[in-house]
Amino acid sequence: MKRRITGGASTITMQLAGNLFLDRSDRSFRRKMQETILALQIERRYTKPQIFTMYANQVYLAHGNYGFAAAAQFYFGKPVTDLRVQEAALLAGMVNGPKFSPLTNPELALNRRNLVLHRMEDEGKITPTEEATARKSPLGLRIQYPRNDLAPYFFEDIRKYLESTYGTEAVHERGLRVYTTLNIRLQRIANQSLRDGLHSYERRHGWKGNLPNVLRDNLGKLDSYEDDDWRHAIEKGSYVTGLVLSVSEREAIIKVGTYRGILSSNDFAWTGSKKPAELLKVGDLAQFSIQELRDNTVRVQLEQQPGPQGALLAIDNSTGEIKAMIGGYSFEDSKFNRATQAVRQVGSSFKVYVYADALERGSTPFDTIVDTPFTTISGGQSYSPHNYDEKFEGTITLRRALAGSRNVPAVKLAEKIGISTVVDMAKRFGITTPLPPYLPLALGAADMKLLEHVSAFTVFPNDGIRIDPHMIRRVTSYDGALLEEAHPEVHDVLSPDVARTMTAMLEEVIQFGTGIAAKPLGRPAAGKTGTTQDYTDAWFVGFTPQITAGVWVGFDDKQISLGKKETGARAALPIWLEFMQGAVAGTPPMDFPNVVPLEKEAGEHHVKVDTPDTAPTEDEPVAPKEKPPAQSPANALNARASDTASRQAKAPRESVRIHEAKAFVPRR
Repeated sequence: MKRRITGGASTITMQLAGNLFLDRSDRSFRRKMQETILALQIERRYTKPQIFTMYANQVYLAHGNYGFAAAAQFYFGKPVTDLRVQEAALLAGMVNGPKFSPLTNPELALNRRNLVLHRMEDEGKITPTEEATARKSPLGLRIQYPRNDLAPYFFEDIRKYLESTYGTEAVHERGLRVYTTLNIRLQRIANQSLRDGLHSYERRHGWKGNLPNVLRDNLGKLDSYEDDDWRHAIEKGSYVTGLVLSVSEREAIIKVGTYRGILSSNDFAWTGSKKPAELLKVGDLAQFSIQELRDNTVRVQLEQQPGPQGALLAIDNSTGEIKAMIGGYSFEDSKFNRATQAVRQVGSSFKVYVYADALERGSTPFDTIVDTPFTTISGGQSYSPHNYDEKFEGTITLRRALAGSRNVPAVKLAEKIGISTVVDMAKRFGITTPLPPYLPLALGAADMKLLEHVSAFTVFPNDGIRIDPHMIRRVTSYDGALLEEAHPEVHDVLSPDVARTMTAMLEEVIQFGTGIAAKPLGRPAAGKTGTTQDYTDAWFVGFTPQITAGVWVGFDDKQISLGKKETGARAALPIWLEFMQGAVAGTPPMDFPNVVPLEKEAGEHHVKVDTPDTAPTEDEPVAPKEKPPAQSPANALNARASDTASRQAKAPRESVRIHEAKAFVPRR
């Protein structure tokens, strides 16, 4: 007689024990004995009602719903306490498995529901009349797919991956359990930071108007209009739609859900208008930021829908785990994930690959290069790079050239080491998008993905290694069987010495370079700004010892400029800073391990420079006016650079040092 293992013969307590502690796909006698022993332990510690409550809160009821409360909201759009008897019976009939789902097998689900109703009548839980009435009723589904406000782009990428790997049926009907890398606290901080940054951009660029109007557009009545935004939590810091109920000479009354607010001149001062009637009409639907909530009143500030898009990605340095991801301002408006799908020019943030390649080939931060007008041949054509400020700094060190994001030195350096080797270096960092081997590439004239760019920057705080970024830790079946587990590949990219030197150089970008606006973070951090020609893309990618994050801001249409002066330091860096301030809050500052500040090594190198390493840079805010110290004639540049020389004079004289190191004068 052949032995056969069958399912069943498990009490509710045994099922609970198996679901909580064991792999229920293991159908061995050993697992069954473990389940029995655990069930006995559970029954010794908990009452029958307590056990049943735990079971009802975790049982799988198809389509990603665990527990009756979640299922009631999903299938009927109501709390479990409000279910009618036929609705409760439908859910009870699904306990045996997802095959009884009313979405995939409505007839089977209906028959199962009616069987439950019949059993309830047999047990005296309902009367024969109630059973007959309930049996005649349709399924009455009101499917409520939950709105994912926390990390919609993150979870959409996971959904696509799971469907391509396991199939649509497995994802939506078999109850896969997916354990992700997302950090909820960091994601919430990222959401707020990106929205704050994009709305700040809008305030800098003035009021646009052209608002939808409930009365004019026949969207409803003032006393009964309900906006979709009001169906979700309204909290301090939120950006929500408000309805203008009335407008007077000095103020406007705004409705936001159940709240009422008074909009006064201070709340729209950024528009340049002094009267609300110049901006709003009764019935207008405008955006507002929630400044304060109190009882039934709200204090708001007038905002407007951002024109540009943005993306943010944060990666844990030590594991490669993606901790936060935003692919755009609104997932409901656009499902396109700009963190993983968009390819955009990265501007000067590409320079890290040029300098890393140069350091690997023997250069040091204290080597010099000449920042003067320069013309060369690239791709068979004449090429003359320009600096952001259209000025030149003469002989400077490489550390100064990177901190100040000088374009001419970056191109000269790329020409010296060979642009093809720079391309190879970027590929070692994990960049997979096409990189044309021409000198403008040194300034970021190539499309790249935010995900790959941020992952590449983790090489520097990781002592030269890169861990493949990933969003999933493991996937199991509903019964707990392990289907996959993350074992990300580790890549050797740079030697530890080069990685540490690059970290020290990128720290100076924040200490006195183009990223000085990030200095308020108040702890060791490093990064690089990026701005493309015509201000179409703004970047900042930076890191602390624990986490690396990158921000991109721009219009989806690559032909639309963000506007003059909307550099990476102005449009993207403040978003990065707000995120990082929240991310590191409550944690002790940490130094980068084994990274020696360049200032400590400077005394060992001697070179004559025309511009001090710590002089103000192109993106640095203008310093308060003060009487400059006398300038040495030896430091004067040619007439074309005379304005730069006056800026140098504002820096402390002791920052101009006479050192000795190999000087690099590129060929013209």
